[in-house]
Amino acid sequence: MTRYAKTEEALAGLSEEEFFVTQQSGTERPGTGKYLANKEPGIYVDVVSGEPLFASSTKYESGCGWPSFVKPIVSDHVVELVDRSHGMVRTEVRSKHGDSHLGHVFPDGPRDRGGLRYCINSAALRFVHRDEMVEKGYGEFLEFVEDI
Repeated sequence: MTRYAKTEEALAGLSEEEFFVTQQSGTERPGTGKYLANKEPGIYVDVVSGEPLFASSTKYESGCGWPSFVKPIVSDHVVELVDRSHGMVRTEVRSKHGDSHLGHVFPDGPRDRGGLRYCINSAALRFVHRDEMVEKGYGEFLEFVEDI
């Protein structure tokens, strides 16, 4: 079984924005994330720990300015916490093993797909294309990736 963890090496390899988002609970500017328009088949993993978080088959265009997903690929890899910052009450989403801030989840997603919208910062993610999943150790998650 693969072990996912936050390491000093992984933290040292983060860009300034990746560090700000994942370690300081920051947010990238809307419409600027590198994965917002990505339509390739594959999975999105935590940029810090590498744990699988979301599949391309659950990604959709919500119009919010950040990549949006209807559900995590492995629910145990995502932790939801109450976030009372900025004068609002929201549900923060963090990776379990990397403890990376990912974004927030809202109850306004597509009703026919569960009704949730996981609004996630691209800076918290690394994309693994379907064609590289086996080679990079994510072969067990191929069943969650659609053929395009």
